[in-house]
Amino acid sequence: MIRMGSIVSDIVQESSIQTGVVNIITLHTTTGITVNEGLDCLELDIVDLLKKLVPDESPYVHAHFLPSYGRTSANATSHLRGLLLGNNAIFPIQNGKVLFGGAQEIYLVELDGPQERKISIVVSGD
Repeated sequence: MIRMGSIVSDIVQESSIQTGVVNIITLHTTTGITVNEGLDCLELDIVDLLKKLVPDESPYVHAHFLPSYGRTSANATSHLRGLLLGNNAIFPIQNGKVLFGGAQEIYLVELDGPQERKISIVVSGD
């Protein structure tokens, strides 16, 4: 899990937008964007919960030979866990700063890696 709150805050500050929104979107189906409290112990609990909800050992239909890839898919769990997390977060911007709740952190959750990933961060407003 990668904490992205400070990265997003820096991008908003560099944008000079004073009032608006910032959209954070992962461009991959085997990653997730989620918001929660930024605690190491909670990060471990989130990973544990995802593994319980989508166990590694299950007969997933997606785990078969895919001619388009030329190999057997081994990442059904990554796609399903990503589905549970979602792919985006939106935060308001006030006075040129991201308006976080008291303990909120933005996470990019890698589910099929490590791999090089692309995240879209779009700042809109005045």
